[in-house]
Amino acid sequence: MSRRGGAPLPPAGAASAGRAKGYALVVVSYLVMGSIGALVDLSRAPESMLLVLRMGTAGLVLGVLFTRRASLRELRQPGVPVRLAAMVFFDAGGLLLFFTALRLTTVAIAMFLLFMSPIWVAMLAPRLLRQRTDPWVYPAFAIAFVGLVIILLPEVTGGVVHISAVGIAVALCAGFFYTGFLLTMGSLTKLVRSSTLVTFESFLDALVLLPLALWQVIGGGYHLTGRDFLVAGILGVVCTAFAYTIWTEGVRLVPVTHVSILGYLEPLSAPLYALLLLGERLSRWTFLGGALIIGAGILVVTRGGSRVSELEAAAEPPG
Repeated sequence: MSRRGGAPLPPAGAASAGRAKGYALVVVSYLVMGSIGALVDLSRAPESMLLVLRMGTAGLVLGVLFTRRASLRELRQPGVPVRLAAMVFFDAGGLLLFFTALRLTTVAIAMFLLFMSPIWVAMLAPRLLRQRTDPWVYPAFAIAFVGLVIILLPEVTGGVVHISAVGIAVALCAGFFYTGFLLTMGSLTKLVRSSTLVTFESFLDALVLLPLALWQVIGGGYHLTGRDFLVAGILGVVCTAFAYTIWTEGVRLVPVTHVSILGYLEPLSAPLYALLLLGERLSRWTFLGGALIIGAGILVVTRGGSRVSELEAAAEPPG
């Protein structure tokens, strides 16, 4: 079967298998990337320098493994350079805004506002990516968001909450930047291979952040240690070259609205790495909130995935 005047449609079974693979890749990537916070806590280097070392390492590893002449041809396709520049802008800008929000307010408030992004993605994806937002995204978002609030509850109730109007504004902007990043990434995965995309994005992110990193390190008189380089190496190879590449491949296979909901698995897994690497205890709030986040993920994968299949089947012309 084929679309009229278009390319042949993949068989329904193949499309479903591709989505199952995509969900698995996204879930694994978020569970791996949940270790980033605990790894960063093991280093005392400025966050900007860790980002530069992390992205530079990832770019070098992926460049050696995957960069070919065909990769450059992919990036020269019409519209790709502009979208890649926009994606790097949203990615690097969002990271800096989020780290700034962490300094101006609390982790709880910064995370709370950052993870409002699935709502913005659900509202914008139909217009910008022509991806329908299936109805199951909204209850899944509500459940996952409540789960995140429960996980962050001990920080809010355990002491004085630092509320800053500027910090709240910066955290909201970080959420908007993350939304822009997800949407531009979603459009690029249809045109460029995952390995190519992550390789060049990593290099560009490192270049954009390098001036700030040098200013913070040299101006602050900080001397990088062996531990800093080890942490940056793990972040670059495991959390970026590996996890980010399979995440990008997953984004190509499933709706970006579903990816944004599954993103709650990252803050869910973060306390587990804090337990393993930093010896921090897990609270009952982590288990309760985690159960809700897992339930939201199951809901969007099973019910939402079924809904996507129905929409694809309805779009396919008979015989």
